[in-house]
Amino acid sequence: MIFLVNGSERDQYSYYMNSMHRIRAAVFHDRLQWEVKVERGQEKDRFDELNPLYLLSLDEESGRIRGSARLLPTTGPNMLRDVFPSLLPEDEFVESASIWESSRFSMEPGAETPLPGQLISQVTAELIAGICEVGLIAGLTDVVSVFDARMVRIMRASGSPATIIGKPQRIGAFMTYAGLFEVSDAALANIRRATGLEGSVLEPQSVSRCLAA
Repeated sequence: MIFLVNGSERDQYSYYMNSMHRIRAAVFHDRLQWEVKVERGQEKDRFDELNPLYLLSLDEESGRIRGSARLLPTTGPNMLRDVFPSLLPEDEFVESASIWESSRFSMEPGAETPLPGQLISQVTAELIAGICEVGLIAGLTDVVSVFDARMVRIMRASGSPATIIGKPQRIGAFMTYAGLFEVSDAALANIRRATGLEGSVLEPQSVSRCLAA
């Protein structure tokens, strides 16, 4: 299940937020070896102060956070434009009201293990489908993201392959890419077909709270 939290609600959902930031530290600092700021075991950056929308993958039995992703409009500050501009051709950028950026896609250890008969894990599938569902509700056409080479394979297996933009380069320990992902009913159907998901992965009350018109 994907539970949505607006950045302005972080104090109200501090337990979830703290868990999310600890997982992010383990992924981006420890595994990917990106130059990120970690304090008291938690990874946070300046984009967390811009009221992003967080997608939190919750274990429905324990309520534990197993993974997360963050969405920000490309019409304001974002990671591709302000941190990784070298991934795009010189003087080019992505900025559109119909394109949001997904960043800090991360999962706790073990949450990446595929279920029997599947190519990706349940948590991965839910996060990818959740991003597409949110995009449809928000009227988006695409989501842009910066990701490592492993995610190229994962996105392809999820039925949502990336259209690579710009030139990949090594950042930290891995090759890093910028890519666009289509948001459409057809794209969501492909994700569900590839991952075996049925129906919406979004927790309804959090959708009403965070994405109310």
